[in-house]
Amino acid sequence: MQYNNDKEAVDALHRFYKDIKNEIGKVVIGQDEAVKSVLISILSNGHCLLVGVPGLAKTLLVQTVADVLDLNFNRIQFTPDLMPGDIIGSEILGEDRNFKFIKGPVFSNIVLADEINRTPPKTQAALLEAMQEKSVTAAGHKHILPKPFFVLATQNPIEQEGTYPLPEAQLDRFMFNVLLTYPSFQEELTIVKNSTGNNPVTLNRLINADQIQFFQQLIRTIPVTDNVLEYAVKLTGKTRPGSPLATPEINQYVNWGAGPRASQFLILGAKCHAAISGKYSPDIEDVQAVAEAILRHRIVRNYRAEAEGLSVEKIIKNLL
Repeated sequence: MQYNNDKEAVDALHRFYKDIKNEIGKVVIGQDEAVKSVLISILSNGHCLLVGVPGLAKTLLVQTVADVLDLNFNRIQFTPDLMPGDIIGSEILGEDRNFKFIKGPVFSNIVLADEINRTPPKTQAALLEAMQEKSVTAAGHKHILPKPFFVLATQNPIEQEGTYPLPEAQLDRFMFNVLLTYPSFQEELTIVKNSTGNNPVTLNRLINADQIQFFQQLIRTIPVTDNVLEYAVKLTGKTRPGSPLATPEINQYVNWGAGPRASQFLILGAKCHAAISGKYSPDIEDVQAVAEAILRHRIVRNYRAEAEGLSVEKIIKNLL
């Protein structure tokens, strides 16, 4: 991709984002915030956890994003009997009496980990290693995953029977935790109209893997002023009970706060949010726009907050 300078490239990214969003909107009705978060995490080279009740188009959203971005896409349905080898692949004895590695579904640009909390920690860990290292190790050999590599995991918040909730350390690998809500009456009307007729939608492939990697690099080169950096780091610091920055509410209602990864993601997310909004540098509003989805799964409430019905979202809003 040839642009004369970064300013031109950011303008191009802003245009691409609008086109991609419109294209996804042909299939996914509503869920604008979720679509925005998924695209920001792809462009920031992060991973995304989608939490919502069944039937809110979580899988459809991922499938549609993969189509419009012209990326390889694999879906892994997580079940209690899924083994690490089912994700990363395994060694088999070939006809020539030598072992060869058969790649698993994790070797794809976009991996949809459907209902990630349905599988035991051993298998969750295999996927989370791939997310962190962007490679897998099998029989002592390292295999590099394709670029860009992006995991979108879904989780059902209702059924807790027979599930294995992700530990905090593993949740921390996800850049965003996005809550999907029920559609409005008008949106649901459109969904039912579109999905019960016989009008197939053709999606245009707007951007490819190389262009996405170019934009991922571009976002890292976007300059950030010191006051925005300080705001992001202070915001993360405020979530930690017992720290000098903690508010009385945090000390009273929170067990654990966000780690340094949150500060990094706040800045990356703010850079990307600024670029897709047509700005050349992020300001404090951009940090605030991504803060809830980044901090939601990094703040652990104590029993007092749960007893008083104080949600994590309310705690974050009070910090902002």
